[in-house]
Amino acid sequence: MTVSRPVQRVARWLAIPALAGALVLGGCSSTPKEDPNSQQAVDKLYADAQDDMSSGNYERAIKTLERVEGRAAGTLLAQQATLDLAYVHYRTAERTEALAVLDRFMKLHPSSPAYDYALYLRGIVNFNDNLGFLGNLSRQELSERDQQASRDSYQSFKQLSEQFPGSKYTPDARERMNYIVNALAEYEVHVARYYYKRGAYVAAANRAQQATQEFQRSPAVEEALYILAMSYDRLGLEQLRDDSTRVLKQNFPDSKFLSDGLREREKAWWQFW
Repeated sequence: MTVSRPVQRVARWLAIPALAGALVLGGCSSTPKEDPNSQQAVDKLYADAQDDMSSGNYERAIKTLERVEGRAAGTLLAQQATLDLAYVHYRTAERTEALAVLDRFMKLHPSSPAYDYALYLRGIVNFNDNLGFLGNLSRQELSERDQQASRDSYQSFKQLSEQFPGSKYTPDARERMNYIVNALAEYEVHVARYYYKRGAYVAAANRAQQATQEFQRSPAVEEALYILAMSYDRLGLEQLRDDSTRVLKQNFPDSKFLSDGLREREKAWWQFW
């Protein structure tokens, strides 16, 4: 089955300062310009970092934002610099670094007005939506990858939606949560299908049953029920086979699995087996 694609955009507000409403950059200052820690100097440094981010010079932006963090410590500007730093690491595919920065932010600023944004960005960082060029070449599906990042993403979005139901980030987070649930269900079915095709019917039945129990509303349950019934059939468990088939027919009366069997994916160009 094909999991419906989620919203493909990364919400436009990711590139917008999360503390824009609360952060007011200083104007003219009586502090001498040569003082690198003056408000004017720090504001100028942050403006330079923003210019680097806009132009795609992320390596320099990272260094500048780290300087802003140090010089503006204890201010909203320092918080904003931290969030921008996490975002830049995310944009440069430095997932571990981005998560470390976000975890530090949430530990140090649990009452920050941008805490909802931090949760949302942490969910986005873990959200494995785009496999990229190599993924397209191998035709690898999201459901076939390790799902720990997806589970972490789900937890971040769930925390966001529960703690900040009125946040502007919550609607998109909830859409992504639905997608993740379907992807996790597809993953369990993928593993069950793998075991079934290799004759490991007990393992196939266990994974298919897990999918039906944990993700009852996912479209992947249809194939999971079919694999469950077929695994029980191969194991000679006729009553369990009949029960699974009955549930499949009741919930999916037009199921193509009953007539066509398990689906066969098109192989990638480099596969010969």
